[in-house]
Amino acid sequence: MTDRYAVFGNPIAHSLSPLIHRLFAQQTGQDLCYEAILAPLDAFAATVARFIAEGGRGANVTVPFKEEAFRLCDETSPRARLAQAVNTLVFNDGRIYGDNTDGIGLVRDLKHNLAATIAGQHVLLLGAGGAARGVIGPLLAEKPAELFIANRTASRAEHLAAQFGGVCRGGSFAALAGRRFSLVLNATSAGLINSPLPLPDDIFAPDVLAYEMVYGRTTPFMQRAQAAGCRVSDGLGMLVEQAAEAFFLWRGVRPETAPVLAALRSHTQSAHQGASGVNS
Repeated sequence: MTDRYAVFGNPIAHSLSPLIHRLFAQQTGQDLCYEAILAPLDAFAATVARFIAEGGRGANVTVPFKEEAFRLCDETSPRARLAQAVNTLVFNDGRIYGDNTDGIGLVRDLKHNLAATIAGQHVLLLGAGGAARGVIGPLLAEKPAELFIANRTASRAEHLAAQFGGVCRGGSFAALAGRRFSLVLNATSAGLINSPLPLPDDIFAPDVLAYEMVYGRTTPFMQRAQAAGCRVSDGLGMLVEQAAEAFFLWRGVRPETAPVLAALRSHTQSAHQGASGVNS
């Protein structure tokens, strides 16, 4: 019988995950189906329980349910516990195992698809919400010289940085004035509503890689970085790489991501419309 998987979110119609996992399954010869399921905002747990009862083997979770998914699990991975959020669920013998593949997806996209160096570099992470929290651990594992977390509310960034310690620092957007970074990562939701961020001009030097975790659209953050001559990327590669890690957790087979990423680039360009989410 064909194994069933799904992604849960609200909204979810935009999700590219069914296409990604269909391409992974074709590539690796795995017999599975994967669907997008809209979970009511007040009934995420019940929707997951129904999917399990119907024979579901695993699932991805996207906004706004990642923190609720973490609380739903019987067991979680170390990286999920660091993030306090789950984007990948495995269902086995009545138990739910949760993992977070967002951070490793980002790191793989940066290192393998974009040839970026993290070790020894000064890295700026914009935002102190769930998207930021999910990637801090894997970024720190790459041993940057500094990981500075900047947020509109400085206290949130400072608190988050203190939780991780080490080379993590936190502060306001205004505190970035005069600072230099080689990698600037936007983990805020500003791109979803086409809102600019109050960032100092001098952080966008021509040798900076400006990375937007939103995919499928050119956000104000990306536009500003492009105008300054920066190298710019959206988060589509992160989406594919985190999906590959989830696929490996479920099936024990690691798909090749490069051809799938190329197919998705072609798909999104021909559709002339952006997906409106992060990692879904």
